[in-house]
Order: sequence, then C-alpha cells, then structure tokens
Amino acid sequence: MVDDVKKFSRSLSHAFDGLSYALKRERNFQIELVCGVFVLALILIFKVKNWEAVVLIVMVAGVLIMELANTVMERIVDMLKPKVHPYARLIKDIMAAAVLISSCVAALVGVIIFYPYMRELLGL
Repeated sequence: MVDDVKKFSRSLSHAFDGLSYALKRERNFQIELVCGVFVLALILIFKVKNWEAVVLIVMVAGVLIMELANTVMERIVDMLKPKVHPYARLIKDIMAAAVLISSCVAALVGVIIFYPYMRELLGL
C-alpha cells in the first residue's frame, strides 16, 4: 500500500514536470492555454448551460492534449533527425495538422455555442 502511494506520487510528480515544461517552453501550448482560460471566463460570464460548458471544456482539453502529443512527437522526431528517415519532416507536419484541425473544430464549437449568448448581449 505504501509502495503504491509512493509510485502514484512519483507518477504525479513526473506528470507535473511535463506540464511545467510545456507551460514554460512551448509557446503554442501557452497560447492555447490562454485561449482556454478565456473560454472558461466566457462560460462563467454567460452562465452557459451545463452541457455546453462540458462540451467547451472537453474541446479545450482536446486541443491542449493534441498540443502535448505534438510536442512529444516533435521531440522524438528531432532525436531521429531527417537524415535518418525522409518521413521525419512529414511526421511533424502531420502532427501539426492534427493540432490545427482540433483547434479549428474547437473554435467552431465555441462560435456555435457562444453565438446566441453574444447575440442576446448585443440585443440583436
């Protein structure tokens, strides 16, 4: 039991180390996190329905998770270098495309959910 707690504690520590790395060194993660905080603020300001809040939070989390996965893949490919395999650049580009798609879908979902609230606020 004590060993399990220590292992879990170590796992959490490593996870927070990874998060800290992304927060300090990954510009795109920082930008996406700021956007996520903005979305959370809008959730509170507009008092959106619970299911809308859940959808928005899942979308924000999805983008952040995709960015972390992209970072991991970039580091792995950087270790291999393009000299090792011609697909190295392509792998990085495809991962970036995955982040782009998830970001665009999240933005679209945000517009769909927030549009009625914005319209009401502006009296349209």
